[in-house]
Amino acid sequence: MRTSLRQAPAGARDTFLDVVRATAILAVIGQHWLMPVLSYDHGRLATGNALTTPGWWALTWLSQVMPMVFFAGGAANLMSLRRAASTRDWLSTRLKRLLVPVLPLFAVWLLAPDLLRDLGAPEQPVQIAGAIAGQLLWFLAVYLITVVATPLMLAAHRRWGLRVPLVLTGLAVIVDFGRFEVFGPLGYANAVFVWLAVHQLGFSYAEGRLGTLSRRGAAALAVAGFGVTALAVTFGPYPASMIGMPGAPVSNMSPPTAVLMSLAVGQAGFWLALKPTLATLAERPAVAAVLRWSGPRFMSMYLWHMPALVVVAGVAVLGFGYATPEPGSADWFAVAPLWVGAAAVVLAGLLKAFGRFETRPSPAGAVPAGQLAAAAVLASAGLLGLAAKGFTTPLEAGMLAGPVPWVALVVTGLLLAAKPVRVAVRG
Repeated sequence: MRTSLRQAPAGARDTFLDVVRATAILAVIGQHWLMPVLSYDHGRLATGNALTTPGWWALTWLSQVMPMVFFAGGAANLMSLRRAASTRDWLSTRLKRLLVPVLPLFAVWLLAPDLLRDLGAPEQPVQIAGAIAGQLLWFLAVYLITVVATPLMLAAHRRWGLRVPLVLTGLAVIVDFGRFEVFGPLGYANAVFVWLAVHQLGFSYAEGRLGTLSRRGAAALAVAGFGVTALAVTFGPYPASMIGMPGAPVSNMSPPTAVLMSLAVGQAGFWLALKPTLATLAERPAVAAVLRWSGPRFMSMYLWHMPALVVVAGVAVLGFGYATPEPGSADWFAVAPLWVGAAAVVLAGLLKAFGRFETRPSPAGAVPAGQLAAAAVLASAGLLGLAAKGFTTPLEAGMLAGPVPWVALVVTGLLLAAKPVRVAVRG
């Protein structure tokens, strides 16, 4: 019997997307908490990655969930835009909803490095902590651009359908060729092409063919996507791991490569094949309660899970001399639940303190479209600067060498998104 996977009616919440997003954020958090291999000696923190363990790269084909984050984000953006009073109102609300939660993160991390130094923390671990707190802001920087592009990309979707992500994927392949053969930094163009293509697949779920696939069709899509990924890894220049590995000459994530698009197709097919099961699971009271609580806090959970890790690592590794056991060993598996549990307790406290910034209602504003685009560009530039430079100002460097200029760009973008700027013109 053919099982239809039709999307939720207009105006209704799509529990499938809720489950995908909740699972994705939990996967991001769990992976980031379990990856570090840490030890401390004579004022220096040594860091490694548990996923370099032989064979563990295979886990990244499912645990690298950023493709599903952008896929679910594309579907959710289309659905919420359909319900909005106007495109400008929607853009203003979305930008504020994404940017307001970073304000408390900025407030904490503009002070934290100096506070850690005053408490006697050595400089090298302080530098690492500030870098970790900022590096994941790359996602928000790119996602802002996809949000601002949503109205235009939706119009393209309604005119050309799946040809749009196909063209974007073709451009990503061309960029990869240029990156590997001509000029390495050219690869950063794929931060736009790859993630816009995956975001566009979400449109095809919310309003297109992917939303009506049978379970068999979804399974076939998964096989095709993962099959192309396997071919690209086997015969192409792409590494097998879908996250960057220490010392590896090439990363599939920084900058993103076109292979993430085939991975996205495989993952989307995998999740769509599970959709009936997930819909049944989402109806259970306990699961429904978790989805209701986590949905309004996804961005806060993402922003604060690495600071939670910094707190746990600072106390355990620097304070008590803890060193991560050999990944994959019995000791590592025995300690992992305690490590994750401690980080979860700290994250819960941070969410209680700062989650309200995301859950607070954000009224729409009549902001001109050009001003909203400028807001997104400025905020995105500031977030990319923080992702690259971190929150720690080098010793004996001036204020402009630290995070303050990048924070100022993000705050300026938020102010532009919040209310229209009126310019008086004299005749």
